[in-house]
Amino acid sequence: MKIYLIGLMLLIGFVLSLHLAMNSQVGAILKNQRMGNALFWSIGACTAIIIGLTDWDPTVFGRLKDVPIWLLTAGIMGGALVFGIAWTMPQLGAGRAFVLMIAGQVISGMIFSHFGWFGSPVERISIVKFGGAMLLVAGAAIVTLAK
Repeated sequence: MKIYLIGLMLLIGFVLSLHLAMNSQVGAILKNQRMGNALFWSIGACTAIIIGLTDWDPTVFGRLKDVPIWLLTAGIMGGALVFGIAWTMPQLGAGRAFVLMIAGQVISGMIFSHFGWFGSPVERISIVKFGGAMLLVAGAAIVTLAK
């Protein structure tokens, strides 16, 4: 496994946590999580368009018909996810929110890899991996429920 990819994903995880916490804080300052989220997504959409234009390829639009509609709902999911996180984080606290999200991501990632979904290389769930996931879930429970 390439060590730089591990480092990059750790950095992305950190930046994702920072981004979500910042989004939540904007909503709290505005006293309106929905408007704060809309502001973040508007800025994000502009950024995505700028990044996309750096690799402009008009043939992409012709291939868009090959993408199943259900895959395009990821944009809807993304907007709803960030809003949900921004709304729940002030209520749960950042530590609890992120530990629960990571647990959900590990479990779903293991399932996606086990079945090879979404282009993931097939990597079967072993007893050791299952045990590790259960330790993570137990840790999430402790962090979430501990006073």
